[in-house]
Amino acid sequence: MPDLQRREFIVQGSAALAGFAGLYASMAHAFPTQPGEEVVAWLDQPAENRNPVGIQTQLVWEDLDSWITPNDKFFSISHFNRPTIDERTWSLDIGGRVTKPLEHLSLAYIKEQPRKEVVFTVECSGNHGFPFFTGGIGNARWAGTPLAPLLQRAGVLDDGVEVVFFGADKGEVINRDIKMQQNFARSMSLVDAMNPDNLLCYEMNGAPLPPANGFPLRLIAPGWYGIANVKWLKTIEVRDSRFMNLLMARDYVTIREEERNGETVWTETSVGRSRIKSAPAKVTRKGSDYRIIGAAWGVPIKQVDVKIDRGPWTSAIIDHSEEADHAWKIWSLDWRDPSPGEHTVTSRAIGTKGQVQPAMNDPLIAKKHTYWESNGQVTRRVRIV
Repeated sequence: MPDLQRREFIVQGSAALAGFAGLYASMAHAFPTQPGEEVVAWLDQPAENRNPVGIQTQLVWEDLDSWITPNDKFFSISHFNRPTIDERTWSLDIGGRVTKPLEHLSLAYIKEQPRKEVVFTVECSGNHGFPFFTGGIGNARWAGTPLAPLLQRAGVLDDGVEVVFFGADKGEVINRDIKMQQNFARSMSLVDAMNPDNLLCYEMNGAPLPPANGFPLRLIAPGWYGIANVKWLKTIEVRDSRFMNLLMARDYVTIREEERNGETVWTETSVGRSRIKSAPAKVTRKGSDYRIIGAAWGVPIKQVDVKIDRGPWTSAIIDHSEEADHAWKIWSLDWRDPSPGEHTVTSRAIGTKGQVQPAMNDPLIAKKHTYWESNGQVTRRVRIV
């Protein structure tokens, strides 16, 4: 069992902000729920929380009833400490391989820059990697200023190839018997960092970022797993070489066996971009009518198929009342005349570029030896009476 102490899951934030965000979500976004529906609970509930102090407020799939996840129901992860930051003394530095370092940028200054919003579904790459961790996902409307113009203003030098994002959270790291204090840090290539969708984000669902989700400023990198969306930002550094640290080269590394010309080759890759995925959220009943509702995300989604027991794949209906390029899609399937007894429900997402969510016996999943990037098909069990 991996050491989870570095991966503490937290949720904070004031009741006022949470209430505002919940009201914002309910007013602004529809959801394909029919009046009078009752939820039929899954038989396979998540295992008992092995880390009740560190893991809090996971998404309860049966409770999914809005396209936007309210702030007070949004998961949060801290790998080191949980910093408490005073925005009056906080500032951001952008430096390294640049001609004009930007120092001591206040939150007020960042809010004066052009504003942009993006709706983005954030998923922890370890979601569904443990029997007790199945709700590390949420969809929110994030607001801030684009990162790229500030990097351009700093004047990246020709040898600048990598951008590192440092958080204020820090802790002791041990590598080869060397103990060191390190801040949380993740990096991406300069090309990836310059994506116009990347935001220096200070707002979540119409309210200031909650402390648990990165107050006062965080990176939002649509299309990337949660680990890349650095919270509690304090420094951005442009480097002339690849950045390799605990969370880039030793942890959040996926280990797989791959077959090449009849030989097994072991590969290690750093977790980065999101992978295609879907999950059944709930089964509902209204009289004698049943429906299966779920979500699909990770890449642009073309269709979602659902399989009941060992039956054929059937295309679900995707709800188009609320859509955004980087947000999950909600889907549903009418389940006509289900027989009494226990059934299994499995979903698979198919992307616009032909990506197919792998089955659990697909080599991509079956020969993966770490819990990161757990995007195999999700199967749930339900009893019809």
